[in-house]
Amino acid sequence: MKNGERLSLEQIRTFLAASEEFRFEANNREEMYGWVTRTLVEQEYGSRKREAKGLLRSYLERMTGLSRAQVTRLIGQYLKSGRVQERSYHRNRFTIHYQAADVALLAAVDEAHETLSGPATQKILYREFYDYGDKRYQRLAGISAPHIYNLRKSRAYRERKIVFHKTRPVKVTIGERRRPEPRGRPGYLRIDTVHQGELDGVKGVYHVNAVDEVTQWQIVGATAQISEAWLIPVLETMLRQFPFQILGFHSDNGSEFINHKVSGMLKSFWWNRLSRDRDTPMTTGWWRARTERSSASTWGTSTFSRAMRKSWRSSSNSTSIRI
Repeated sequence: MKNGERLSLEQIRTFLAASEEFRFEANNREEMYGWVTRTLVEQEYGSRKREAKGLLRSYLERMTGLSRAQVTRLIGQYLKSGRVQERSYHRNRFTIHYQAADVALLAAVDEAHETLSGPATQKILYREFYDYGDKRYQRLAGISAPHIYNLRKSRAYRERKIVFHKTRPVKVTIGERRRPEPRGRPGYLRIDTVHQGELDGVKGVYHVNAVDEVTQWQIVGATAQISEAWLIPVLETMLRQFPFQILGFHSDNGSEFINHKVSGMLKSFWWNRLSRDRDTPMTTGWWRARTERSSASTWGTSTFSRAMRKSWRSSSNSTSIRI
């Protein structure tokens, strides 16, 4: 609608009574406020009576799409200043006491002293000004220890001082990463697990295979799950069946064996704890292939009936055999 601000009161009343929807399309808030100002000026809002003012307020609401409270606020601003304009926002800020030069100076002190604690750094800054008379530390001499940490978090400080830390290797105290050294003595075991797979949509068991390094004496067990609560009873039953003293326990880095519960069980029997070194000829791929062949041949023998396989899937009791 062109020249909508110049309509008479009768035309505005007819416009408001019409069922059609018209609205002033503004590109931004400044343009809308300018149209509101021109309308109030053209209609001489300040000298109008109460009925005419209510009519003009409804007209502004219809054209701008603003709420009644918003229109009332704009009209109040017009009556007070003679125009409607967007209010500028002023953020309240604390005065900046420590300048960029102070932050750079703090970063230099931390770099020289390898970033000491807040109280220690505070004492250094204090002595630089009061004991040694360095004028650069005048503002930093009165800084508090907590605010030192605040400045260290600032962007200017982090751009000035960048510290690189080397990756620290994870230390596992449960086992020792080295190859077993049986020296012709039996009792050094290699152990691993392999999943049987699924049969008719039913998940199979996990086979646990333990083989002596020297004599190749082998014990195979099975468990429905690989968690500690299911594996430890099976593992303990298997290891008790070896006819010689267990001197070494060698596995991969899987969490089913590298944990404190298994380590505690082994320590209770005074067994040594080892973890498999993947650089040895006995690699993980070769060991899993051997375990799968052993488990597959065991599964296919006539000694394991269908009822036995079903009991393997539904219970935590292991069935150990000697190969």
